[in-house]
Amino acid sequence: MGSQKKTFFENIKHDFPASIVVFLVAMPLCLGIALASGAPLFSGIIAGIVGGIIVGLLSGSALGVSGPAAGLAVIVLSSIQELGAFDIFLFAVVLAGAMQLIMGLLKAGVIAYYFPSSVIKGMLSGIGVIIILKQIPHAFGYDKSSGEGFSFVQVDGQSTFSELINMLNFINPAALIIALISIAILILWEQPFIKRMAASKLIQGPLVVVILGIGLNMFFQNLGMWTLKENQVVNIPVAESLGGFFGQFTFPDFSQWANPQIYVIAITIAVVASLETLLCVEATDKLDPQKRVTPTNRELIAQGVGNMVSGFIGGLPITQVIVRSSANIQSGGKTKASAFFHGVLLLVCALSIPKILNLIPLASLAAILLVVGYKLAKPALVKEMYRLGRSQFVPFMVTVLGIVFTNLLLGIFLGLVIAIFHILWNNFKTPYHFDSDLYVKGKPVEITLAEDVSFLNKASILRTLNQLPDDTYVIIDASKTKSIHPDVLEIIEDFKENAKTRDITIEILGLKLSKKQDPVKQFGRVVLEQPMAKRNAKVRLFN
Repeated sequence: MGSQKKTFFENIKHDFPASIVVFLVAMPLCLGIALASGAPLFSGIIAGIVGGIIVGLLSGSALGVSGPAAGLAVIVLSSIQELGAFDIFLFAVVLAGAMQLIMGLLKAGVIAYYFPSSVIKGMLSGIGVIIILKQIPHAFGYDKSSGEGFSFVQVDGQSTFSELINMLNFINPAALIIALISIAILILWEQPFIKRMAASKLIQGPLVVVILGIGLNMFFQNLGMWTLKENQVVNIPVAESLGGFFGQFTFPDFSQWANPQIYVIAITIAVVASLETLLCVEATDKLDPQKRVTPTNRELIAQGVGNMVSGFIGGLPITQVIVRSSANIQSGGKTKASAFFHGVLLLVCALSIPKILNLIPLASLAAILLVVGYKLAKPALVKEMYRLGRSQFVPFMVTVLGIVFTNLLLGIFLGLVIAIFHILWNNFKTPYHFDSDLYVKGKPVEITLAEDVSFLNKASILRTLNQLPDDTYVIIDASKTKSIHPDVLEIIEDFKENAKTRDITIEILGLKLSKKQDPVKQFGRVVLEQPMAKRNAKVRLFN
């Protein structure tokens, strides 16, 4: 028999340490995104908890981690301002989740497979560059805001690069020392001689960085200008009692069901959140050492349920997030148990030890994210994409630069447009095959049409036929062509008439106008729907 299905806790020795790292990375991001979204800070924590526990249990992604997304921050900010109240906005989040649930049931997750690899890799590298650029100010102690998101231009009019200049006027020596020591530890932890130590497998480098950061923060507290300020450390809301904790939850205002703006915003959130999730699923699967494939329809269902729950109890919209997912992978996570435990840790720690968590310097977390960003945007990847040729490198670089200089979604869109343009251009250039080496003057001119001839090939085929000299024998071989656009057929028919006046003899081979079969449906009907008894009988023949 084959190997038995692994239990949820089978890889606990890998998943739990990874969940701690993901928790430590996710917590400030949850708070920062809530701040950037103009929402209550606690709404970011709620979204992180729901993304870990609810989505983590329902998702089929082995290593994906869900939570509030930076890519939605601008949409959330403008939506809250447009609707006038956060509780009205929560109603839109619940509706968006319901729409995602329906999309999953309708099997709309297949859209993820239509994004080229060059754009996915560009997204990973672009996010890596943005993470580095956005975290450098925190490493220097410039923590005006912990929630700039991924946009190049910020809400306050500053940009990613202007903030790098501004930080030079606000350097905190303590934060800089903490960041430099943290980066040194993380680099050291990646060295082979450290990895060979048994303790390094249990205690991950980022965990050491956080513990050391808390210690250094306490050491610097009474050193005047070296003391870390309130906005230079994690800032979780502190509830004095269990009732006070649950009192921070907000519920949607369902009385606004007749407000048409809610439905427009719900559709926007559902579409953008689904697209961002599916792109992150594709990227996470590429980073997975085991190359497992996430069922995208199930992921949309999980995200839909998660957003309905998050919106109902006062949380921000949820997507799968590449920053947390990549941190999970880099920290040794093996199964979705790590995502679940990170959600449990967010809940437990927000409830029980918020004061201790509020001692963690943002400089420590910046160091962790700087290393994560470098691993996503390694120079070796740029060299690899360059070696693959222009059709791969150009969409890759456009995606990277688009993400860095605009925002995540627009950058992906620009990369996708360029990738599609390359496909169309290549299709335009190769409507047929003509072997110049075999052609002998005075002999028939043989033109072999491509497998798929679309309307984009009209101009090149028309130009080719018009350039044929008079008194020529031409063979148009369509025996390998599976589909041909009616416009092209019309051009060929018109040429046949025109050829009579030019003493051109035309012979057409294998042109079939039968209905094109869908190979995917044929495969499903013949292979997947074949009676089990027949399949077993065929298998036994080979045993």
